[in-house]
Amino acid sequence: MIDGGVRVDRLTKVFDGGVKAVDDVSLEIADGEFMVLVGPSGCGKTTLLRMIAGLEQVSSGRVILGDEDVTDRSPRDRDIAMVFQNYALYPHMTVGENLGFALKLRKISKTQRARRVGDVAAKLGLEELLDRKPGELSGGQRQRVAMGRAMVREPKAFLMDEPLSNLDAKLRVSMRGELKRLHDRLGVTTIYVTHDQIEAMTLGQRVAVLRDGILQQVDTPQMLFRRPANLFVAAFIGSPSMNLVEADVGDAVVRFAGHELPLPAGKDVPAGRLIVGIRPTDFARAASADPALPRLVVRPDVVEDLGSELHVIFPLDAPRVVAEAVQAAVEDLADDEGALFADDQRSLFTARVDGDVLIRPGAAVELAVDTRRMHFFDPITGDVVGVRRAAPTPVAH
Repeated sequence: MIDGGVRVDRLTKVFDGGVKAVDDVSLEIADGEFMVLVGPSGCGKTTLLRMIAGLEQVSSGRVILGDEDVTDRSPRDRDIAMVFQNYALYPHMTVGENLGFALKLRKISKTQRARRVGDVAAKLGLEELLDRKPGELSGGQRQRVAMGRAMVREPKAFLMDEPLSNLDAKLRVSMRGELKRLHDRLGVTTIYVTHDQIEAMTLGQRVAVLRDGILQQVDTPQMLFRRPANLFVAAFIGSPSMNLVEADVGDAVVRFAGHELPLPAGKDVPAGRLIVGIRPTDFARAASADPALPRLVVRPDVVEDLGSELHVIFPLDAPRVVAEAVQAAVEDLADDEGALFADDQRSLFTARVDGDVLIRPGAAVELAVDTRRMHFFDPITGDVVGVRRAAPTPVAH
């Protein structure tokens, strides 16, 4: 392995009582890569990160940093730096003292400490704040200090545990951009934990999706969106999430809720009862779409006007998909989903279309569907069917 890369080999963590938080996970992060670990609460992503850091004892498996097995080494001997959700700054120290504290513990000379702190402060725009204490800083400034304290150590890898979760929505967006630019500039291997799939998709060069301690899929954000390996990944990745419905497939036709769509040419899908997925982005207004695309006529219950686009939400006369994988994927996104109309068990679809023409709730609207992008899943196993799985996409450096 290239110096600076990280590899976990069949890593498992079993807590007291037999709870398996991480289950036989193998993952290789290339030198300089930005890898995101994502999944719902309790999926094992933070436990996996803590085992890589040495903060959590490994039940079985190995952690390899560069070419060295560090499984049994203490955190301070692993040449990594962590950035936590709560910043973990010393309130009685100035920004400059916080930045240089780890170097002081390592007996780095004052001259070298001052140089490295000055370099990091310049990169993060903290020069004017070096004499302030954390209590005098904004959330975004404190986060930059936490990042700087990790950077000043010049580690082989950064490990970040939901570092933006304490920031407000607008600041999180801007800080995502700052993190991306910072990684592009430094090129240090970074492993980043989040439960926010939008954050994962915008930051990660590759994304590892976990559920119940098991690695579901690892690939680039684009490939996770376009070729999910199973029902869980399909439902978890994407906003708005993928529309799912049970359908009968046969005679080159997909039938659900009184609608019929042609099966795309070249799709080798087995006949029978399957779960069909259609992304909201694969709908379009019929008037502006390719005339060759099939059409659906629907009556939306709700139309969300976002200015440049509309989210057209319409019911189908078919029961909701209640597969365990789907429930696991959406439970963190909306704990009270469906509580307002709990008696309505119909499937709800969302179409994301351009906002040039007003669509009114209750009025019939014709939508084109790009059936070439439909997804098909086995209702028992949840695995994708009908496509040849491509090899994982390599990361360009």
